[in-house]
Amino acid sequence: MSASPSRNRRVAETIHLTEKNFDEVLGATEGLVMVDFWAEWCGPCRAIAPVLEELAEASEGRVTLMKVNVDENHGLAARYGIQSIPTILFFKEGAVVDRVLGAAPRAELQSVVNARA
Repeated sequence: MSASPSRNRRVAETIHLTEKNFDEVLGATEGLVMVDFWAEWCGPCRAIAPVLEELAEASEGRVTLMKVNVDENHGLAARYGIQSIPTILFFKEGAVVDRVLGAAPRAELQSVVNARA
């Protein structure tokens, strides 16, 4: 009885960004970065979180998932014009390259990852 290799998949760690570490962490991360602007009380945010985690894990290191709690980081939300959550910003080399508003279907998010990663 051998364990299935798929059960031993490495789970990608989600990085929580704050106003203090945002620029430093984002600047030090290579590849495509998905930044999920969310809040604890937001139902659609909780619904989309597992989809974002799965996309990051399936990318085999090409995509990194980071999260910004807008209730704790008002400045970052204002800086990027976040008016509703969830909003997912896609960064490459420190610049925003795409934006998805709301709890978008997995296929829409996957198409952004495919085009940008």
